[in-house]
This record gives sequence, C-alpha cells and structure tokens, in this order.
Amino acid sequence: MDADAYPQEVLADEEPKYLRRQKPLEIKRRKFGKKAWRTYLRVAFWSVITLAAAATSYALGHYLLASPEMALIHSDQVQLTGNQYVPRGRVLEIFTADRNRSVLRVPLNERRRQIETIPWVEQATVRRALPNRIEVEITERTPIAFLREGSDLALVDVHGVILDRPLKGIFHFPVVTGIGADMPIEDRELRMQMFAGFSQQVEAARGGAMDQVSEVDLTEAKDLRATISGLQVANTSGGATANDAWGNADAPIVVHFGDSDFQSKYLTVLNDIGQWRAAAGRVESVDLRFNGEAVVNPDRTILALKKDPPPITAVAPHAVAPHPDVHLAASAKAVKMAPAKAAAPAKAASPAKATKAAPAKTTPAKTNQAQHSTTKSSAKHTSSQQQQ
Repeated sequence: MDADAYPQEVLADEEPKYLRRQKPLEIKRRKFGKKAWRTYLRVAFWSVITLAAAATSYALGHYLLASPEMALIHSDQVQLTGNQYVPRGRVLEIFTADRNRSVLRVPLNERRRQIETIPWVEQATVRRALPNRIEVEITERTPIAFLREGSDLALVDVHGVILDRPLKGIFHFPVVTGIGADMPIEDRELRMQMFAGFSQQVEAARGGAMDQVSEVDLTEAKDLRATISGLQVANTSGGATANDAWGNADAPIVVHFGDSDFQSKYLTVLNDIGQWRAAAGRVESVDLRFNGEAVVNPDRTILALKKDPPPITAVAPHAVAPHPDVHLAASAKAVKMAPAKAAAPAKAASPAKATKAAPAKTTPAKTNQAQHSTTKSSAKHTSSQQQQ
C-alpha cells in the first residue's frame, strides 16, 4: 500500500486514539475545611479512648490475676466454719495447688467436690471473699452407732457411711455388726435406715430404752437382732420393778425383731419377759418375727439340734411345765418355749410343733401270752361247732 496515494488527513483519522497526545489535566488541591478537621478530631479521640481502655483493662487484669494483693498466700486466708470433727489441715491440703494464685483462679466447684470426698463431710459450700480470701462452710455427718469390724471400732451414720473415730469426742451409741466397708453402700444404707427406725420406735415406746441396747446385728436385711440387758417387769400399777424373782434381770437377751413394727414388739418384750422367765427359767433369746407369736430360746435350740436333737414336750394352754424349757400356747398371744438338751435322745420336731410319742415296742412275753389266748379262743370255737 502506497502512503502517497492517501492524504495525510485520512491517515490521521485512522490513527488509534490511545496513541494520540492528550491534553494534560489540571489537578486542583483542596484546602482543609471545618468538616475535615472535625472528622480527624473524632478519629483521634476514639483512638485515644480505645488505647486508654486497653491499657486500663490490662492493668486491671494484671492486678486481679497476678498481683500479690489478690493471691492466696497464707493459710489464714482460708476461713473454715461448721467443722467439729473434720481437721482443718485436711481441708487446707485441698487448697495447696492454689497457693500463690489469685483467688479468682480458684476452681470453686472442683474444690467443693474434693472437700465432700472427706468421709465426715456431708455437704460443703466454697465461695470467694475479695480481695484475697476463700470461705468454706461444711456440714458434718451425724453418727448414730458404733461399727465393729473385727477388732476395729468405727462410727457409722444413717446413710451407711463409715466414719473414723475422732481423737476428741464422746459418743454413747450401741454397737452395730453385720455390715462392713466391703458391702455396697446401698446395702449399708438400707440396714442403717432400718436401725434408725428401730431406735426411734424403741425410744417412743419407753424413754431411754436405747441405753439398754448394747449390740444390734444387721447381718440379715429382714431380721434386726438386738441384745438387750437390764429388762424390768412391768407391774399392775404401771411402774416397773426389778426382776429379782427369777434372778435374771440383768442377763442380756437377744431379740429377733424382724424388719418392722419395732415399737409393739418391744412392748411385748417388756410386758411378757416375766412370764417367759417364770416358765422357762433362763431366757437367752426371743424370736418375735411371727405375727402374734413369740418363740423363746430359739438360738439355744438350734445349737442343741446341731449336737444332739432333744425331745419336745407339749404342754396344755396356760399350764406350768415341770421342765424349765416348755412350749406355751395362749389364746390371745401364742408363746412357744424352745426346749433345752434332754438326757434321752429321741427324734425332735421343729420348735413350733410338738412331736407325737412313738408307740411302745411289744415284748416277747406279751407276744406269747397273746398267741396263747388266741389259740384258746380258736379251740373253744371249734368245739362249739362240733357239738352243733
């Protein structure tokens, strides 16, 4: 293509515009006005406020979390109330990990759970007291009996929790046996609640009755066996007289109370102990688990049956047996006396039933006489037939 064939104006129009030389633009600089100054001042103000708040927050946080004024340094800063048998040192051991630490960093719920693991503590409350104190309030367990495990003697509460005997403290409780640390806590609690009900009902029957209960066996969940001593016989005037007539007023007896109706059964023991001793002589144990019925000396009968089964003598109602161990059956309340060991061995039935005497053996002499009489009668019968 020949450039001379076209005019220069045409070529100029076809030239790309971006290659054209443009006219420079004039930049106008804006001067500061009142609105601009207000914006800058507002930004600066809020920046200063933010920096001041951050600095204040840091200083306050450092004071609360790291300053010595908020730290748990001395043991006197832990205030303990409500403890009588829980040693203070046992509670302070739990806060050893919080020493030289701010009280705001102490995990209160965790410390409360740790304090409640102490056997004597039933419930605990832990709270902060600014600037640098911890307040601990505990509720101790209430023991209701001594617990004997082998040769060791501890305490136990109504929930079956075993408690160590404190160095200082005077307790007057009966001794409980039949439960131990190896028994599940649910079973221990069930038995101790039965013991608590027994104590309340016996005290309701007669004030101070638990002072005569020396030991309670809770081996069986359905049979509470209490050892009672110093029983007195109630007289007709409503008072009580020492049971000197039988000489066994202070002899302890074991009473099987079962698992309910302790008050009425205890009153039965008080009212009928004189009758039992008059009939049986020495009363060692009484079983009241049967409705309207008392079995006297069942434990001695069991021991005797293991060695040599004794006979059992049945006595008519309201009769007095010559032997000290008899069975009595009354119309209003049946009373059964378990027998003692007899000299002549014979088969024995249960304590609740009397055995029937075995038929006597026929001697040879009596047998010959019977045969001879039979022969005579047959001979007479034969002669009479011949005469006819």
